[in-house]
Amino acid sequence: MRKKKRDYSQELLSKIKKRKAKVGIIGLGYVGLPLAMELAKVGFHILGVDVSQEKIRSLKKGKSYITDVNNDEIRKFVLRERCIQVSSSYNLLRKADVVCVTVPTPLKKTKDPDISFIVSAITELKRVFHPGILIVLESTTYPGTTREFIVSEIERMGYKAGKDFFVAYSPERVDPGNPRFTTKNIPKVIGAITETCRKLAYELYSTFLKNIHIVETVEEAEMAKLLENTFRAVNIGLVNEMTIMCERMGINIWNVIEAASTKPFGFMPFYPGPGIGGHCIPLDPLYLSYRAKMYNFYNRFIELATDINGNMPRFVLSKLSQILNRDKKSLNGSRILLLGIAYKANVNDIRESPSREVYRLLLNENAIVDYYDPLIPEFRESGKRIKSISLKPEVIRKYDCVVVTTGHSDVDYKLVLKYAWSIFDTRNVYKGVNSDKITRL
Repeated sequence: MRKKKRDYSQELLSKIKKRKAKVGIIGLGYVGLPLAMELAKVGFHILGVDVSQEKIRSLKKGKSYITDVNNDEIRKFVLRERCIQVSSSYNLLRKADVVCVTVPTPLKKTKDPDISFIVSAITELKRVFHPGILIVLESTTYPGTTREFIVSEIERMGYKAGKDFFVAYSPERVDPGNPRFTTKNIPKVIGAITETCRKLAYELYSTFLKNIHIVETVEEAEMAKLLENTFRAVNIGLVNEMTIMCERMGINIWNVIEAASTKPFGFMPFYPGPGIGGHCIPLDPLYLSYRAKMYNFYNRFIELATDINGNMPRFVLSKLSQILNRDKKSLNGSRILLLGIAYKANVNDIRESPSREVYRLLLNENAIVDYYDPLIPEFRESGKRIKSISLKPEVIRKYDCVVVTTGHSDVDYKLVLKYAWSIFDTRNVYKGVNSDKITRL
């Protein structure tokens, strides 16, 4: 009698429904760590892998390194209940039934996509691979990545997607520092290789999410994430260009945006700033542009928005120079304090931060630059360790100008206003405050 072939999909489906599936997560950063927490809360055993020894040591000490996960959660799930295991070795994933890949996808110096972290993760995963596993890629990338670098790679080993292993793409939508929208309540988009893959991925995410949107292919899911952030990048580019134009006309852009926002339809407010940063908005449109060129399509909106947003730090520098000139001072030799080095408010993340670019540009002009950031006590720049100053009255008065580059909530802006000689507000933290000290973007 012929032996009945194993139905891996039904075995895995049963494990997921009973919360018996072991879920591996590759990359324990702003996406992976909150995902691990939500899955652990509904009863899954998590196998977390990250190449950063520093992150692994921190987790094993019960300490969180991101703002969206607190120390109590780490201590509960990693130390006391031990339902989250962490390691820098992929050997931990040998018993994983599901693996979610949440590694970074940065840009190269040439502004081309760098998917080396995905390639490395799949290379290591192939070493511990076993039939019946579900692989879900969450990292933002260009359309075609899931099929080319996961499905094709494992099928070369002799396995068939949809039968021997299962693959889906579900783009991360994390907004670090946003208390309203978190991993648990942001709608989830899922695209899969086959109907069976789609059913398994849906079953996994529906254990802790209520709002799931299914698309027909992995490419549609990959494209959806790029469209979301390209939309934001282009509109931020538009409002930044309007800011430069309004500055020449002597018009307050913040008042213009507030007025336009009173329209209850057809308008969505976007706000100017010293540039755009983080792990998504500055990068994702360029992933799309890169892929489009392979089809002889050139995204003019993306290129234009990237140019405008990328040059905002220089616009900040130019306007700061005008502010100093009013006091018969030059950038060269002036003492400048940057309020905030993170890429946006209330996060401890400096990836692609425009504040850092402003910092570099000021150094190039021979300004004396310091920064204050309550969430980032220090960072490294050109191999040097730079430390945040203490925000005290006698310290604030030392600077020729204080530049608000990140609008953190936990900053005493009243103290700064009282003791600063001059303030350049690029984030509108002094909205409604009338003072001759304040110059707005």
